[in-house]
Order: sequence, then structure tokens, then C-alpha cells
Amino acid sequence: MTTSTHSRRLPLVAALAAIVLVVDQVTKFWAEATLVDRAPVPLLGDFLRLRLLYNPGAAFSLGSGSTWIFTIVAAVAVVVLVRYAIRPQPLGRALALALLLGGATTHLLDRLFREPGFARGHVVDFIDYNGWFVGNVADIALTVGAVLLILFGIADPEDDPTPAAAAERSEPDPDVVASDPEPEPTGADRDAKKTDGPA
Repeated sequence: MTTSTHSRRLPLVAALAAIVLVVDQVTKFWAEATLVDRAPVPLLGDFLRLRLLYNPGAAFSLGSGSTWIFTIVAAVAVVVLVRYAIRPQPLGRALALALLLGGATTHLLDRLFREPGFARGHVVDFIDYNGWFVGNVADIALTVGAVLLILFGIADPEDDPTPAAAAERSEPDPDVVASDPEPEPTGADRDAKKTDGPA
């Protein structure tokens, strides 16, 4: 990957992550303003409904008594994703990292700044999938990003941006080098052979 290609993809990664963050936060504020004290609102019957829920834990409300741990995990995840996202990446992995970064960042903001207090905030969930799981836009971005990362995670050697991989690709193939024909003799070489021949 060239430097110019990488420089063009960085704004794309940043923009996609920012879009995920903004859309997630806007829809959460909308849900808080619209769905409080309301019965579930069906979108696709009971399969997909809108229902406001504050989640202190992880997915499926796991670890609801350890919110601060999930805050630390979210912060570490954001740092790691930023470090990977700013490196040269193939387009598919860059998009996957952008979705993951946006989803992780907006969840971190919930943990840091929402009630009941700093680093103990509850994540706003409002998309009810038939009672199996209640999530939000960030969860959708995280899921899609994870799937894309699995699909594009096995790097094509031609797309591997590491210096070691680039150096390996630049090395000549020994089989090709060994099979190269000998150079044509020059006029001086032919004269030398005549001189060295039998008298």
C-alpha cells in the first residue's frame, strides 16, 4: 500500500467512526426523549420492537454489578483500535476497524458520562430483538465490524502493510534467479578465447 493510499483512507476511517458515534448518540437521546414510560413499540411485530433499557453491564446485561470494569475494558479497546486503525490497512479491514472504533468509543462515552456517575454510566439500549437481546446502533456497528474483520482479517500477502512483508516481497525469487540465462559473450570475450586456444 502506498503512502498516498494510506493518507486517503485515514479520513475515511475517521469519518465512518465519527458517523457511528454521532448516529448512536443521537438515537439514544431520541429514545430517552420518546420511549420513557412507554410500552414496547412494535416495528416488525414482536420480532423487532423499540423498548428503552439502561444496561449497566455487557451484552445480555452480564456483569451488571461491575460497570467500572467494562469502562476500563472499553477504554483499552478504544486505544488498541486507534493504534490499529491509523496503520496502513487494506480497505476491508480499514472499514471494519472504523466500525469497531466508532461503536467502542460511543459505548465508552456512555460509561464515562451517563448516569449514575463518572465511569459507572449505563449504556442506553432501545432496539429489542424479540426479547433475546436489547441493543443500540453501536451494537449493530460492532457486530458488522466484527464480521468484516473476520472476513478480511486473514491478510492477503499483497495487502500486508508491515515492513517485513514488504521486504520479503521485494526479494528476488531464487528459482527465477537460478534459471536466468548466461549473458551473451562480448567481443572481447570471444577474442580472449581465440588467444587462449591451441596454436
